[in-house]
Amino acid sequence: MLLSSLRTTVLCGCRSVGKGFQHSGRTPHLRQWLVKRGQSTVTVEAGATSAPAAATVPNAATNRILGRWLLGCSGLVVGAVVLGGVTSFDGWLSMVDWHLVREMKPPQSQAEWEAEFSKYQQFPEFKIMNHDMTLSEFKFIFYMEWGHRMWGRLVGLAYILPTIYFWRKGYFTRSMKGKVLGLCGFVFFQGLLGWYMVKSGLEEKPESYDIPRVSQYRLSAHLGSALLLYCASLWTGLTLLRPAHKLAETRQLMQLRRFAKGTGALVFLTALSGAFVAGLDAGLVYNSFPKMGERWIPDDLLAFSPTLKNFFENPTTVQFDHRILAISSLTAITGLYMFSRRMVLPRRAKIAISLLAAMAYTQVALGISTLLLYVPTPLAATHQSGSVALLTLAIWVLAELRKLPK
Repeated sequence: MLLSSLRTTVLCGCRSVGKGFQHSGRTPHLRQWLVKRGQSTVTVEAGATSAPAAATVPNAATNRILGRWLLGCSGLVVGAVVLGGVTSFDGWLSMVDWHLVREMKPPQSQAEWEAEFSKYQQFPEFKIMNHDMTLSEFKFIFYMEWGHRMWGRLVGLAYILPTIYFWRKGYFTRSMKGKVLGLCGFVFFQGLLGWYMVKSGLEEKPESYDIPRVSQYRLSAHLGSALLLYCASLWTGLTLLRPAHKLAETRQLMQLRRFAKGTGALVFLTALSGAFVAGLDAGLVYNSFPKMGERWIPDDLLAFSPTLKNFFENPTTVQFDHRILAISSLTAITGLYMFSRRMVLPRRAKIAISLLAAMAYTQVALGISTLLLYVPTPLAATHQSGSVALLTLAIWVLAELRKLPK
């Protein structure tokens, strides 16, 4: 009886409380409070969910990371160009095979070295130039070429692996995706072009009495593509790291900008012409300056027929063209410096132009010294490196003078 009475009392009390809420009109207020509570909870949860996604959107911090990465990659490309220039004097034709993975491990035992040396002995460079070469001498030039190829693989990994990581992190804008894919594809193309160049020096040429060397056309293509890869990486890295200056678009500034673009193109063309000089050993003819021998214009300047052939295959013409381009570049850079002195420019832009002018005179001095001293390897390698330094400063000047993005 006691339990049944207690149950009846509790049920009646619950019903009366419910009716009280209904009559008092508090249910709508309670419902509104619960709805607001639910909405705020959903908002907080949504914000917590979207926070990691927002962190991956490209911004100033991610641009700094990408800019430093691309500048690092461009530095590795410079290393490959310099190492390739040194290797070109002796070691390019020492490795007569090309394997992407297998050649990453050099010969280890005496038998492996002898087998590699035996393969080298079957090709023109050994038969014509190095028939008295010893195994220890072969090891030296082999390691030079092996180091150059391994450096090229390092460059490829430095582009491809971070690209995959940054892509998954969402660091790239749509335009940046296209740029980095182009850079990675260019690295792969550069490796294939390098082997295509080396193959030209391994071919038997019974009709030719010249020393074995790689094709100057393929050499210039290999160097040109490396310089394009370097310029694209450097330009993209600088534009990500350095915001454009807010410059008044005056007529003088537009003229200076066009002048700088033309000068940069001339510097690039001069560096590319150096590949023809190296490919034909054109630095070993007419080792005098400013005249070529006793004349300003040598007699054999247009000795080949047809005439166009002289510009790519005649060592005299190739050296003459390189001289003209170098002097033209120096004149243009001097004019750019003098023109910029009459304008009000940001401090960084003035520093870049001043360094470009100083490097131009240094590079010309290196070139003349290399010629007069009959192309010693250390000086020739320094001169080749100077061309990259000059191109670097020209790109920096263009980056400092670029327009603000709309």
